[in-house]
Amino acid sequence: MSPCLLVVMDPIAGIRPQKDSTLAMLLEGQRRGWRLLYAEPGDLALDGGRAFASVRPIEVDDHPERWFRLGDPSTVPVAEADIVLMRRDPPFDREYLYDTLVLERAGEEGALIVNDPAALRSLNEKLAALAFPQFAPPSLAAREMAALRAFARRHGEIVLKPLDGMAGRSVFRTRADDPNLGVILETLTEEGKRMALAQRYLPEIAQGDKRILVVDGEPAPFALARIPSGEGEHRGNLARGGRAQAVPLSPRDREIASTVGLELRRRGVIFAGLDVIGEHLTEINITSPTGIRELRRLCGIDVASMLFDALERRLR
Repeated sequence: MSPCLLVVMDPIAGIRPQKDSTLAMLLEGQRRGWRLLYAEPGDLALDGGRAFASVRPIEVDDHPERWFRLGDPSTVPVAEADIVLMRRDPPFDREYLYDTLVLERAGEEGALIVNDPAALRSLNEKLAALAFPQFAPPSLAAREMAALRAFARRHGEIVLKPLDGMAGRSVFRTRADDPNLGVILETLTEEGKRMALAQRYLPEIAQGDKRILVVDGEPAPFALARIPSGEGEHRGNLARGGRAQAVPLSPRDREIASTVGLELRRRGVIFAGLDVIGEHLTEINITSPTGIRELRRLCGIDVASMLFDALERRLR
């Protein structure tokens, strides 16, 4: 019997199909003859200690206007699927936490959850890079605004960002003498109530923020460099107008990816995106890393195929 894949994702009707990595995964699974089921986060539940989901069969097309068709809904044990792809976007809030607990139960019942729910809970995408100080830039995660100001004085130009953001939202480039630094800190920390991350500004961002996709501990041979648009923009995020370019991994990129990838694999993370600026690891994305479609278009690297090869090895 063909493997069954359940994808849990934000509403598929709202994606940008030409850019969406989850759609690329579904297309690859369908190409291999896998049975595909679709659910949204609100469809997960625990009933009598068992994980259930309201699911619909899904067929997908690589078409800019008609990219999916859904069948009739039914409620099934989540572990009826061989593999569950958890592809809900950040922020990691309380509802996301509850979803990981449901999926953890499904894992105990026999499904392979990608990525491991315990890792989703413990590896904050901004803070996880700090577990590898040999690669991370000088960084400080804190609520206290005085400590963040002192960090700016030590390092000159810095970047400030929230811990639960994505796509470059609320990322500030600033310095100790910036007259707006106070209001930036007040906003990000909510007057000292929320933790924010400060990192030394890396001028190498002008050459791109490289997204290295890692599959079961192994990096793809090319990275997706997201290059700021210029005109005062310091963010390379494609959602903020960045330009995409495929670049081969440098020796430093491979050192970072091999070291971090080994630890991620140990913790049950099968698909991850590492963000590297210059010589430094700045983020480890494991909730819903993107870049599959862009790499396929720019250099022919098929990361979705790499992922399904890894999944089929796991099933065997």
